[in-house]
Amino acid sequence: MVGAHAQAPNGTDGPGTRTRPIEALVVGASAGAIEALRVLLPGISVDLRIPVVVVVHVPPRRKSLLPELFGSLCHAPVLEPLDKQPVEAGSIWFAPPDYHLLIETDRSFALSVDAPVNYSRPSVDLLFESAAYAYGPGLTAVVLSGANEDGAQGAAVIRQHGGHVYVQDPDEALAREMPEAAIRSAKPQFVGKLRELVTRLRTHEDG
Repeated sequence: MVGAHAQAPNGTDGPGTRTRPIEALVVGASAGAIEALRVLLPGISVDLRIPVVVVVHVPPRRKSLLPELFGSLCHAPVLEPLDKQPVEAGSIWFAPPDYHLLIETDRSFALSVDAPVNYSRPSVDLLFESAAYAYGPGLTAVVLSGANEDGAQGAAVIRQHGGHVYVQDPDEALAREMPEAAIRSAKPQFVGKLRELVTRLRTHEDG
């Protein structure tokens, strides 16, 4: 079940174990996102006990079909959050098109129309950075396929706050730039193929 203690030989809670449970999972993806998420999200949605918050670069001013697509594939509710809505466990949340999605320190969502970051709104970096302040060592991030460097800076902030970062193997990703940038910036605890990421998230084994 996703949402219990994790083993982390290279983690932040001492050698050999991660002593704090995973409280939230944040995911960032761009080019190649649909293909990657079709493996990741259904795999981790069984017995989901934490919130999963996803930013995908999607065209602005157009209704997102991601909640409908993944709602039919996942074993958990798939939603778009409203501003100030509490971040509820057991659901998968997608950032709405043309809005930055952030998590406040009181663990509620915030939607923003501030300028794009890394040419993107929503921005993976802004989600990751805000979630790092909200969850600290209880946060885990996954960086998937993408054709820019969005998410790399945010992943580094998560590491600085004691959280964990997983990255899709660039050799498997349809677009390798985003995973490679996160590897350079954040020195993630694990880099692997999608099915390996699913296994680690479901069994909480970081190494």
